[in-house]
Amino acid sequence: MISLATLALFLLAVLALFLSPGPNMAFVLSHGVAHGPRGGFAAALGISSADLVHTLFAATGVTALVAAWPPSFDLLRYAGALYLLWLAVQAVRSSGGLPAGARAQPSAFARIVRMAFLNNLVNPKALLFFMVFLPQFVDPARGSVPLQLVQLGVMLSAAALAFNTLLGACSGQVGRWLQRRPGAEKFQRGLLALVMVGLAIRLLLLDRPAVPSALSATPVQGS
Repeated sequence: MISLATLALFLLAVLALFLSPGPNMAFVLSHGVAHGPRGGFAAALGISSADLVHTLFAATGVTALVAAWPPSFDLLRYAGALYLLWLAVQAVRSSGGLPAGARAQPSAFARIVRMAFLNNLVNPKALLFFMVFLPQFVDPARGSVPLQLVQLGVMLSAAALAFNTLLGACSGQVGRWLQRRPGAEKFQRGLLALVMVGLAIRLLLLDRPAVPSALSATPVQGS
């Protein structure tokens, strides 16, 4: 349904977005450093899972309904900021969550996946991104618009999983190196808490954007 030319342009745009520092990159890097490559992969998996949910929301019109109610942006960002601050508190508490530097066991792995999933899901910028970005690569003449949105979202999610897994593996090696240094656990906990607080402040300082209708987006014509 989507032309090869449009798909190539879409993947190039996605790669450029991945290479730009953002909250997802910070989340993956910090968990990779704190918990090793497995922790980085868990964060990547949670983020990509939330991307699939955002895709479904955009394709079914749920995102447009949420964006149509202005207070929803503030509700989402406040909820997201509170959640991130809670994660920061858990990171510095010796009895809370997965100890920094520890190998992510199955239960801890699932916990990191859940944290990454919720962090991405309640990010209002991510919600609006899928509503505004994906339609730019949709051509109504080539078939069902919702189906094209789903196809693009699935490809974006798969690409994000691959990119963030590699990112998590690289940062995980840094984490393993730090584990051999005195005081590494305290540093890793502090780094993780600092990143979570920084992401929370970022959410609180976001301005509510003017959201154009996804249906008015100019589609990229396939060839």
